Amino acid sequence: MNAPFSPFRRPQTPGDHRCAGDLCQDVPAIDVSGSNSQVMEMFSQRDITSLAVLENERPIGLINRNIFLSQMSKPFHRELYDKKSCIAFMDKEPLIVDAGMSIEALTFKTVEVGEKALADGFIVTRDGCFAGLGNGLQLMAVVAALQEEKNRQIMQSIEYASVIQRAMLRASRETLASTLRDAALLWAPRDVVGGDFYHFVTQEDGWFGAVADCTGHGVPGAFMTLIASSSLSKALEQHGPRNPAALLAAVNRSVKGLLGQVNGVDDTPESNDGLDAAFFWFDTDRSELTFAGARIGLHILSPGADTFDTLGGQRMGVGYVDSDADYQWTQTTVPLPADSLLFITTDGLTDQIGGPRQIAFGKRRAHDVIIEHRDQPASAIAEQLKQALDTWQGTQNRRDDVTLFCARIQDKL
Repeated sequence: MNAPFSPFRRPQTPGDHRCAGDLCQDVPAIDVSGSNSQVMEMFSQRDITSLAVLENERPIGLINRNIFLSQMSKPFHRELYDKKSCIAFMDKEPLIVDAGMSIEALTFKTVEVGEKALADGFIVTRDGCFAGLGNGLQLMAVVAALQEEKNRQIMQSIEYASVIQRAMLRASRETLASTLRDAALLWAPRDVVGGDFYHFVTQEDGWFGAVADCTGHGVPGAFMTLIASSSLSKALEQHGPRNPAALLAAVNRSVKGLLGQVNGVDDTPESNDGLDAAFFWFDTDRSELTFAGARIGLHILSPGADTFDTLGGQRMGVGYVDSDADYQWTQTTVPLPADSLLFITTDGLTDQIGGPRQIAFGKRRAHDVIIEHRDQPASAIAEQLKQALDTWQGTQNRRDDVTLFCARIQDKL
């Protein structure tokens, strides 16, 4: 049985050790003493693109078939050149490579020489002596096949990274499902992996939640989620879940330290990356929500209300060069009566371009969808938001990762 793919074990690439000798074709050559009439005869007898010219078995030039025949077909050229040396129409600076040259090095050499190497091919030698000719188109085919294989391996690695990232989020999703009877999470990375993450933990007297949007998307964003998520886990161990503002400050210090934003080389920051985040704690005994946000807000639809109340995030990101290492976020505590709806989203939802006028989806449109379907379960509301976003996006490309959290506050059991 084959071993499962692992990104930590470099797979053997077919062609990893391929070289110019693998493309060498055993074709005839002509000695420098040969005449143009002999070249004409060789081209007539063999369907070859080029003919190498040798001196003491060492290549000194290359005759292109099309150029040669074109020249010799001119009036009186056969009479003038038939008996003259074959060097008359020879390229004196062909691409000559050793049979042991790697495909990668050969490709760079071919690019340096230009179109001539693709059209005429290249001369392959062993110990300086003529071994044969290589075909430029064949080289392109080999390079394309190698690139396809590398791309396949990269995609395997990214897909495996997606398994790891989803496994990292699974515990939070299971915690949320066991804690709130009516809640929904939509996590939709723009690429195979993404730069958004969420985190939920529960205590006897309440539960903590976090929704975050890290710098970038795809692989860079996924790396940032690992850094930020591990920083949050460490902060929760040290400070507990009941003070969202203190947790934001702790994650900020950790991210800045890990990314060299505090003491970079020569006092130059090594990274200007970070995250936007919403951290919140719900006290089930008091039915109170405590919120602190960094450029992400939390929206509350109270029972009977026609509009959302928004707890805005502060205009300071977590990490990044421009945030102070000791920056302190403020937090807000509000009562949440039963049947209130909570809504948090990253900007991948609100900033998506689409619609008839090709503008952003926007928070108001998201709020309208929720209000219209407020009596439905949170999972149905999240599905309606997803369908509205997909319709709005239309043929436009997805701009960013999308994460949204929707939950209904239940009566205390």
